[in-house]
Amino acid sequence: VGHCHPDIVKAAHEQNQLLNTNSRYLHDNLVDYAERLSKTLPEKLCIFYFLNSGSEANDLALRLARQYTKHEDVIVLDHAYHGHLTSLIDISPYKFRNLEGQKEWVHVAPVPDTYRGLYREDHEDSVTAYADEVKNIIEHAHKRGRKIAAFFVESLPSVGGQIIPPAGYFQKVAEHVHKAGGVFIADEIQVGFGRVGKHFWAFQLQGEDFIPDIVTMGKPIGNGHPLACVAATKEIAEAFAATGVEYFNTFGGNPVSCAIGLAVLDVIEKEHLQAHATEVGNFLMKLLKEQQIKHPIIGDVRGCGLFIGVDLIKDQAE
Repeated sequence: VGHCHPDIVKAAHEQNQLLNTNSRYLHDNLVDYAERLSKTLPEKLCIFYFLNSGSEANDLALRLARQYTKHEDVIVLDHAYHGHLTSLIDISPYKFRNLEGQKEWVHVAPVPDTYRGLYREDHEDSVTAYADEVKNIIEHAHKRGRKIAAFFVESLPSVGGQIIPPAGYFQKVAEHVHKAGGVFIADEIQVGFGRVGKHFWAFQLQGEDFIPDIVTMGKPIGNGHPLACVAATKEIAEAFAATGVEYFNTFGGNPVSCAIGLAVLDVIEKEHLQAHATEVGNFLMKLLKEQQIKHPIIGDVRGCGLFIGVDLIKDQAE
């Protein structure tokens, strides 16, 4: 919502003057914020865990998935980045390829990129072809006696090149993953909160009928203040609570963070920032496409709202 937005500064300042505690002490802001967030998501995603960073959120999502499924393995997309904790470096090909390499419980699927990926725009059914790659990974893992806990994906791969997966891909992948006893985790840390314009969440670009099992959020939700969240289904949350080891995060969901979170939602609504993302994004895409006609180095211009990628190339044919 912009650097030093006065509404955010005011919310933080006012709450700071009243009370800031760790989250063992109950506070209305926590409940109010969870309720407001829940209105932006499908009804099924109704349990919220508050944390301080996107990395913390993704790490918790991994724990939730493993506890719920009792499986270990994770499928991720090539070039993905999900955070800086050890557990997340392990599921981030963008990082682990330069470090210790791929763990045996990690499986890498091709990015559903219809511009420079395995199956392109001229393919008769790129959606099924890319989803079948995930299905093959699952079958191969099962033959090795391994079991899938989760398909972990950014709703729009960002570090991987601002990719817009073809609509229907998530539905088909979720079908294969659920059949294998796994869950679908949508990482919205870079792409959520109205950035895509048309929708509040980027996974909604896949269609009304698609709902992830877990959604993680961070970065924009606190407008620069350390705030993150995991939204999960009741079934997953109950399986996690059944261990008897409660989830606790000292500062996650503290009164000041929640006051800021509420103010961010207010500003997005009040200033029509979703519509703004659509309008400015469309304007930028139009200008970039005009440049594309003039310059053969621009191979592809793609995007949605204020999530835009320009693919620079050496050769159109290759």
